[in-house]
Amino acid sequence: MTTPATMSGVYLTRHGGSEALEWREDIPVPVPGPGQVLVRVAAAGVNNTDINTRVGWYSSDVTGATDAVDQDVEAGGWGGALAFPRIQGGDLCGIVERVGPDAGFESGQRVTCPINLPRPRPGNPQGFIALGSEIDGAFAQYCLVEAGDLYDVTAAPLSDIEIAAIPCAYGTAENLLTRAGVTAGHRVLITGASGGVGLAAVQLAALRGASVTGVTSPVKSAVVLQMGASDTLDRTTVPPKDSFDVVIDVVGGPAWPDLIRALKPGGHYAVSGAIAGPMVEADLREIYLRDITIHGCTHQPPEVFGRLVALMNAGHVKPLVSKTYPLREITRAQEEFQAKTHPGKLVLIS
Repeated sequence: MTTPATMSGVYLTRHGGSEALEWREDIPVPVPGPGQVLVRVAAAGVNNTDINTRVGWYSSDVTGATDAVDQDVEAGGWGGALAFPRIQGGDLCGIVERVGPDAGFESGQRVTCPINLPRPRPGNPQGFIALGSEIDGAFAQYCLVEAGDLYDVTAAPLSDIEIAAIPCAYGTAENLLTRAGVTAGHRVLITGASGGVGLAAVQLAALRGASVTGVTSPVKSAVVLQMGASDTLDRTTVPPKDSFDVVIDVVGGPAWPDLIRALKPGGHYAVSGAIAGPMVEADLREIYLRDITIHGCTHQPPEVFGRLVALMNAGHVKPLVSKTYPLREITRAQEEFQAKTHPGKLVLIS
């Protein structure tokens, strides 16, 4: 089969609202060079990070919640200023189309990759780039990926749509749990428990043998329990003090002090999101006098995603996908994602 010279996809033309997204049918299809793989995209998940990047929320000039950005920013990507136009999409499931020299893959393999791609540099061993931010991602018919970032998931007993719901949410969740050292017997409190990362963290923490309490709305409590939580708390409820070994947080905002107080002395707080707002108030005495450890979690070592892929291929994880959309309907998908109507993941189909 001959690969076309052009493809359809979605360009992010600048930071802004949905008007910054442009559907195009004349995007050049990349040609793989040495060690590179051209992947035909089968499906791509919808994530907070794609919306955050679009609106420029990662800029230090923005101090509010992710749904309240109403200012112009210049450097709003993970690593600062983006090169426009950019094809976003950090959740990739696709089929190998073409391979460059020494790539080590074959046409027809089903593959995925993490959104956080480690790129250590002198003086910065934690260096990384993000698929769909620093390099083009999966919101198009084809995506060019370095072979070393790809993982074969041909054997996974999951659909392409389910695979596309895993990289960002489950990779982030597995990294949070790893950094916080979650193990059997731990009591774990997870915020945003009905969202993509939250539900993934619930499932993965339960697989580790932890006892999970998920913070969610009452209408989504049953879903959180079905994914492995032993209990849920309403978002308006203050969690009990000195009760949890670990807090996994993707929400931040005004509730942050109560999350720190909910930890037992010696507990671990791990964060990888702040949809309710990045600016929080802290009483440092409640942290250092109680020996609380805080983990900021973005850099993802390869072994974290490798462990997740092993769980995928063995059939031990299964994401909840609530709805799918044609890629051309990305604006509607992101609007419904932001409305938080659906639990779990929303997925775009190329």
